[in-house]
Parts: sequence; structure tokens; C-alpha cells
Amino acid sequence: MPKVRVGLVGHGYAAGLHMPGFQALGPDRCEVVAVCGRSKRRAQGFADRYGIPRAFESFQEMAEGVDFEVADLAVPNHLHTRFALEAARAGKHIICEKHLTGYFGEPRGIGGRGVIHHAQGAMDCTPTGELIGKTVPKQRMLERVVEECNQIGDAITSAGVRFGYAENWVYAPSFVKLRRLADAAGGTIMRIEAEESHSGSPSVYAKRWQTAGGGSLVLKGAHPLGAVLQLKQWEGERKFNRPIRPKSVVCEVGNLTWIEAFKAEPKHYLKTDWQDVEDWGIMVLTFEDGSVAEIKAGDTTLGGVHNYLEAYLSNARIRANMNPNNACVAYAPSSDIFADEYISEKIETKGGWTFPSPDEHWAQGYLQEIADIITAIAENREPISGFPLARDTAVVLYAAYVSAEEGRRVDVGAALA
Repeated sequence: MPKVRVGLVGHGYAAGLHMPGFQALGPDRCEVVAVCGRSKRRAQGFADRYGIPRAFESFQEMAEGVDFEVADLAVPNHLHTRFALEAARAGKHIICEKHLTGYFGEPRGIGGRGVIHHAQGAMDCTPTGELIGKTVPKQRMLERVVEECNQIGDAITSAGVRFGYAENWVYAPSFVKLRRLADAAGGTIMRIEAEESHSGSPSVYAKRWQTAGGGSLVLKGAHPLGAVLQLKQWEGERKFNRPIRPKSVVCEVGNLTWIEAFKAEPKHYLKTDWQDVEDWGIMVLTFEDGSVAEIKAGDTTLGGVHNYLEAYLSNARIRANMNPNNACVAYAPSSDIFADEYISEKIETKGGWTFPSPDEHWAQGYLQEIADIITAIAENREPISGFPLARDTAVVLYAAYVSAEEGRRVDVGAALA
């Protein structure tokens, strides 16, 4: 396999999740040769921490200053479209974090038609302080998302580059085993339940639609939705030589931390201060074969990250517990007993019974997603998680918002055609 060189765009949390995957492949198969970010100083600090040879202040400088085949877009969601288009124009294969794109405000130009607002810089027309989650119709948001997905798809097709969608759920060992068991069973996948929830993001950007592109439904729900879509796609390809596509969606969202009784409590263990985004959501997805999926997402769940997917087949029932799971169980009467030893993501206390994660990167599929995407690029094949999954996830998410706002079932077939 030829060696693949990577240029890392961004140096924050997502970049830190990706680096162990690149390093695990070994220098003969993959090397991160440069990193760029808005702050050259921070980019250099990230480079020093991980032994990356070069650091730059912009993608353009990096593309001109060093040779690499893959651009890894580990940047905030509102920058995905901009850098995906830049990378495709530069002839670079792309790794993109979830979710592919979203609505973050209006672009320059009358009505914003024909202009990618992210390509010109985030939120360059909508006033910075506007709470667009309360003022912009969700149908308008869906239209923009479909338009941007199409432009990204056209760009990567024209450039002849591969696109890897960094959806770790479809690579998590528990989910992969669920797929294998469903294959062995051979039954019809009739119903799926899936959820990602925890006690709330500490990031300020997650509290506003203009920087996050939505609330819990997007930031949490994109993961279980991606896994559900991939599972039904895989089932259709295995049985009928074509994917089983989503047909319609019904959704409800809410702000549970706005409940007056909760606000009056003297101490809050859940994150608060959500501005124009929801902190809880549920969607029911109907597929073209008549099967259904229930997908939940929230920032109102204590006890650490709660990630699971359960498939109800005609002849079996299979559950993948990504987090927590009982590979390791611990008890401490006081939260200071385990000191600085890591337990698991977003857990509120180390006291009492806990479920320490022996290897969170492996258990949640981060290492495997990078390995597959890099190998796919080297072998000139589609990765397991590619552009079709990224596009379908983004479109279904915003169709769900339309459903929640308008109180009706929304057909997604036309948008996904």
C-alpha cells in the first residue's frame, strides 16, 4: 500500500481524536506532514505535541508549502463546506468530521442564491447576534443544506477525489459485531432504536444555532442517525443489491432545561444557557421498505455518554452498547479516590459505581474509521463511511427540524434523490 500523507486542517478536539488513528497506522503507511489553523502559534503547539513537521496559518499556505494527498477537516461544523470545496479544488482527498454541513446564516448576495456562505467565511451576512434558530424557517435551512450538499458532491466528483466521512459509530466494534450478527441471522431488520445523550456540551459554540447549526439533534443525533442509515443501506445492498433509503421523518424537539421547576433548583448538574437550540430531540424515520427507526438525542442525561443501538430483526434482537459498557466496572466511595485516572467521557463524578473505558478510542471506532478511510484512499476504493452517508445524514437532520417546526411528517425522498 502506498504511503498516504495528510494535511490536518484544525488543531482542536477533533484533531486530537484523529491523531491516534494516523499514528496507529505507522509511518510507512501514513504520515501527518502538516497542520494549519487560524492561530499559527496554536497550530505550532499542536505540531510540537504530536511530532508534525510543519505548521501553517491557512490551508492555502499549507497546500502550497508541503506535498500531501489528504486534507483532514477537523474544523468546526460551519467551516466544513468552505474547506471541503478548497480541498477538492486543490485535488486533495477529504476526511470530514460530522456533520457534513448545516445552516449557519445567510450568505452575501440577494437571497443568497448561488453562493456558498461558508466558502466566503462563516456567517458573513447574517448579523452575528441574531438567534437564527428562532427567526429562520427550517424549510429555508433544509433548502440551503441540500444545495450545499449538492455543491460539495459536484466538487469532489469533478476533482476525482475520495471523501471519507468520519462517523465513528459505524466503525465501533460493538456496531460492527451487530452487523455481522444481523448478517448471520438473515432476518429482516424491522425496527431500530438508537441514542446519543449526555449532560451537555461545555462549548459556548454549541449553545447557538449560528455556530453549531442546531442543537442536540444535530450535535448528538448525527451519530446514531448515521449508524441507522448505514445499517439499512448495508441490509439493502446485501439482500437486494441496492441500499434501503429513508422515506420520511417525524420529529419533536424541546428545551427541557427551560422547565421552570428545573431552573428554580439551587444546583444544576446539567449544562444550561442554551440560546436558540434544543437540548433534547427524537425522530422517527420510516424507510422505503416499511421499517422504522427511533433516534434520540439529548443534553439532559446524567451518568456520562449514553451511546447504544438496538436492532429488532424478524428472528433476532441485537444491542450494541458503545458507552457505557461493562468491560470494566469500578466502585469508589469518594470521587477523589481514582484521582486523575481517566474513567469515561463526560461523566459527572468518579464516585460510586462507574464503567471505566479500557480503550475509548478503540471502543468508539476512532482508530478504525481512520484506518479504513486512509486504506480506501490508498486502494482507490470507497470507504465504508463516505459521501452518500454524510449527505443523507445532513439532509435527514434538517428535514427532521422541518417536521418539528411544522408539526407534520416530511418526505425526504425528493431531497435525497
